[in-house]
This record gives sequence, structure tokens and C-alpha cells, in this order.
Amino acid sequence: MIDYAATTVSPEQEREFQKLALPDGHPQVKSGKVGVLLVNLGTPDGTSFWPMRRYLREFLSDKRVIEWSRLFWYPILYGIVLNTRPKKSGKAYEEIWNKELNESPLRTITRSQSDKLAERMGNGGGRLQIDWAMRYGNPSIRSRLEALKNDGCDRILVFPLYPQYSAATTATVNDEICRAMLEMRWQPAIRTVPPYHDDLVYVTALAKSVERHLAALDFEPELVLASYHGIPQSYFKKGDPYHCHCMKTTRLMRDVLGWSKEKLRVTFQSRFGPEEWLQPYTDKTVEQLAKDGVKRIAVMNPGFVADCLETLEEIAGEAGEIFEENGGEHFTHIPCLNDSDLGMDVIEHVVRRELGGWI
Repeated sequence: MIDYAATTVSPEQEREFQKLALPDGHPQVKSGKVGVLLVNLGTPDGTSFWPMRRYLREFLSDKRVIEWSRLFWYPILYGIVLNTRPKKSGKAYEEIWNKELNESPLRTITRSQSDKLAERMGNGGGRLQIDWAMRYGNPSIRSRLEALKNDGCDRILVFPLYPQYSAATTATVNDEICRAMLEMRWQPAIRTVPPYHDDLVYVTALAKSVERHLAALDFEPELVLASYHGIPQSYFKKGDPYHCHCMKTTRLMRDVLGWSKEKLRVTFQSRFGPEEWLQPYTDKTVEQLAKDGVKRIAVMNPGFVADCLETLEEIAGEAGEIFEENGGEHFTHIPCLNDSDLGMDVIEHVVRRELGGWI
């Protein structure tokens, strides 16, 4: 017997009530579940020309990523970039590809983050469902959003896995969610996770990961670079808060570690095209440090939740080579939080906070 006068109702009571509320012969309707969708940037399905081209076309066609006029950009994209870059990018992906699972590390790690979050959170009495998607490539946001909805999730928390907000990352995930919902007659209620660049759990996890990595080395770095993915200066001047978020994350890390500005410095990587991007550039900084006589450095990537092409190939690979070719002796890349206990502590903390009132 359900106590309808009770001030709180359990999930079991709610399900029993819904059964009673349906008239005889009413078709079974899946509802009442809460979904969590982790979303990362994206990945190609393979390293050969055509999978790379499909991925790059979707990524570089996004107006949030490339804000140039379509009349100017599309002839360059379809006439030059998509005919030359797939081969080059494919070779870079080959160097980091997960051969065992035939997929990129980003897909491997994001799936694991979803699985481990489900283990930590439980299923909420059958009400909670955890899933993952990629903004570009597969599995798509649209497909996983529809799958959650079809499985009875009428409330969905979307978690863009970007600690620092940028229109080219967080906003484009939100854009795609809204585009998918435009085609839904019965839309789920949606929440999106805000930036968490200054969250104490996140900053502390970063600091601990640095301390653990450096403690395992047989040398002591003279300084550490916090390398963030860059954005064009024009985006920053239009009001994108990304630069400010990166600087605040780093400042708070210094406070937790007890380090100076000289010990932990900010740089920006992965620039594309002729525009001026946020500076100082990571590759130029690494080169200059080596030329100035610095022999030992470490580089970390606080803005990446999972290791990927930009961290494994561009930093652990290329940046390390640049440093050593210009006189440096010891280079180390500090892995992203990934699906480590520290990384999962952050993801679980944010999800539990943002599910308040739903679970």
C-alpha cells in the first residue's frame, strides 16, 4: 500500500503509482529514468584516408571551430585541407593508435570513464543510466541521446568533458544536443554541466597527479609547463572566457602545490591556420627553454580529461623531440587524469553535484 501522504516517495513507490495511473490496455511507456551522457571531442573510426577525411570534414565544418565566412573557408576546406590533411593526420594517429582494440586512445579512455562511473554511481534503484558519446565521429551525441530517451530516460545530464569553457568545445556540444532535440516530439529534460576549472576537487586531483608523477622520476624538472589547447586570439577578443579559465586553473594549482609562477608556467598548443592564437606557444617555449640552457622539464595538459592525439603525439612525442634537439636532456609528459582514481573522483564529484534533485 502506498502512503500518498508521505513527504518523500521512493523510486519503487513512484513506479507503483505510475502503474496505477495507467488505464487498462495502455501500452507500456518507458520513463522515469535519469541518464548521464559523458561527451568528449571526437575520434576518427580509422587512420586511413577516408575515415580521417570524414572526421576532419565534420570537425572543421563546425562554425564554432572555424568562425571564418563559409564563402572563404569552404573552398580552402574542400579544395586543399580535406585532400591533404587526412593523410598527415592519419600518420599521426597511427603513432598512438590502440592496435589491440583498433581505436584511438580517446575512445578507449572515454568508454572506460563511462564504465567506471557506472560502477561508482550504481544504477540508482534501476533509475540511473550512464553513457558516452563523441561530438565528432562515433558514437554520435544524437545516437546516444536517442538511445537514452528510448530506454526511458526523461531527464538527461550532459557532461561536456572540458574543465575550461570555450565556444569551440563546450558550446558546440550544447549546440548538437539542441539540434538533436529539435527532431524529438517527446523531449527529455536536459541539464548541462558548467565549467569546473576552479573546482577544488579537480584542481587538487591535478596537483596530486603532478606530485605522484614527479616522485616516480629519476630526475627533478626545473619547471613544469601547463599546456592548454589554444584558440585564436580573435575568439578571445570576442569574449570567450577560455583564456581566463586556463589562467585560473593554473593559479589555483600553484596555490595547492606551493609553487611559483616560474615553476609552473602556462602555454598554448595546437594552433591551426594563419591567425594569431593564444600565446605563449608550447612548441616555441619548449625550444627556447632548451636554447636558454634548461635541461629538465615536464609538461602537463590540465585542459584535457583524457590523453589523445594532442597530448600523446604532439606533446609526449613532438615537444619532447624539440626539447632534446635544442639541447634539453630530460623531458617528461605528465599523463592526463584519464580513468585513474583521481580522474574518476573528479567526474563522479561533478556528476553527483549536478544531479542534485534528480537522484
